[in-house]
Parts: sequence; structure tokens; C-alpha cells
Amino acid sequence: MRFELLNEPMDGLKLLSRGQIGDPRGHFSRLFCADALSEHGWNNCVVQSNFSHTAEVGTVRGLHFQHPPHAEDKLVTCVAGAVFDVAVDLRERSPSFGKWFGAELSAENAHALLIPKGFAHGFQVIKPNSSMVYFHSAAYQPEFESGIAHNDPTLAISWPLQPIGLSQRDKQLSYFDTLEGGLNI
Repeated sequence: MRFELLNEPMDGLKLLSRGQIGDPRGHFSRLFCADALSEHGWNNCVVQSNFSHTAEVGTVRGLHFQHPPHAEDKLVTCVAGAVFDVAVDLRERSPSFGKWFGAELSAENAHALLIPKGFAHGFQVIKPNSSMVYFHSAAYQPEFESGIAHNDPTLAISWPLQPIGLSQRDKQLSYFDTLEGGLNI
């Protein structure tokens, strides 16, 4: 079973289909396969795997990232419900620096977003009781973590719903212009 490339909106950022095999009993799909993902640029070990569940529609989580030397590649997918998933390019020398891409990830469409180092990541829940699985190439390091405000006027992200339910931490995130040129990745 392969991961099929659906879109590469920015260098290294890839929207993939995990594919599903089904029969009357249900379906099967891979969440992660190093061999299949290597053709899409994943050449790392999975150092950490996370799961998040969010009940309320409209809730926004993020936009989070880790500074070098703990910057991370991520593979994210939705295993229940649906989210509008967003990645923002923070790489200082990238032609798409400051641009964002958003896509619906859902249990039904079995899409995943492969996010390279140097991107901030966040999502908005668009169906109740949505669950996400994340695969990370680096472990969480709180002293290297940062983020960009979901409502940054420079980025002007078009969230599909009125954002609600931000954590106290996410309410205090800085604006994009505080990055002073981006991340040196």
C-alpha cells in the first residue's frame, strides 16, 4: 500500500492519500510506513507519536513549531471526524516564506499532511469529536517550542469557521513578524 501524492503546494510540504482497502466489514489503511514515505521525503526515524482528540467544532489548536536544533518533520492525519489542517512556511530562504496551505483531513478521505522542518502547524475542528495522530522526527522540547497566532493579520489564514476554544498558551502566541526573518533550516 503506497502513499499517493495529491498536492505539493510548497517545497517539501505534501498532501498525501493514505489509501484505504475496504470490504463490508470496514476498512484498513496505513498510518505510517517508512519505506512508502521515503519516496515523499521522509527519511527519518519516528521519535515520537502523539494523539489528540478535540470535541468541539470550531476549536483551533496551534500554530506550533520547534526551533532548531529540535525542528521536526511531521506526518499528521485525522482518524476520526474532520479538521482543516494548516501549515505555514517559516523557512528564512524559502520562496514560499510566510505563505500558508490548508486542507481538509478526515477519517473519510484518509489524507495526511507531510510537513517538513521549518513549518508551523495547526488545525481547526470541522466535525465534532475529531482525533488526530502525529508522527514526529524529533522529540518535544518545551524550551525550543514556539508558535504563531492563529489570527495573525499578515498570514490572514481563512479558517472555515469562527475560531473558538484556544488554549491559554495559544492565546498568547506571537505574530509572524516577530520571527525576524524566519527559521534557519
